[in-house]
Amino acid sequence: MTKDEDRPRLTRADLGAWLSGPSSVLPSTQGWRGERLGLPQDGPGSLAGWGRRLGALMLDWVACLLLVRLFLPSINYGTSTSSLVTLGFFLVERTVFTSLASASFGQRILGLVVVRLDGSPVGFLRAFLRSLLVCLLIPPLVWDRDGRGLHDRSLRTALVRR
Repeated sequence: MTKDEDRPRLTRADLGAWLSGPSSVLPSTQGWRGERLGLPQDGPGSLAGWGRRLGALMLDWVACLLLVRLFLPSINYGTSTSSLVTLGFFLVERTVFTSLASASFGQRILGLVVVRLDGSPVGFLRAFLRSLLVCLLIPPLVWDRDGRGLHDRSLRTALVRR
């Protein structure tokens, strides 16, 4: 026997099982998003859906765009300077509002709130780090089976419905 004959060969079934993901191979032990975090399935305290999260993000960004235009009219819209200043306003807005009211401007309008999993207040440092990670864009786009992004997982927070 040659070395190639000793190795097991991949079949279509192997490839199909890999493509369909782990949920088809392993039974799910979770009933709903947030169950293993001790959060309810529906209503206040349940994890926020992606629609509300994206809507809140858009409201925050538009508010920051308007603030930049209002307070710094000399900066031309669409330039790299304008983008960086808007991102700075976004970072400050989300940090200040999250540390004081546990929700940014857009999150508050859409009935969302940031909570720590241990129940204590979010605080300024945690709000700043969470906002900074959102500004990096990649951490919110990588999420776990509960739908929490890396920014929430790393800081032990969750965005829930109010």
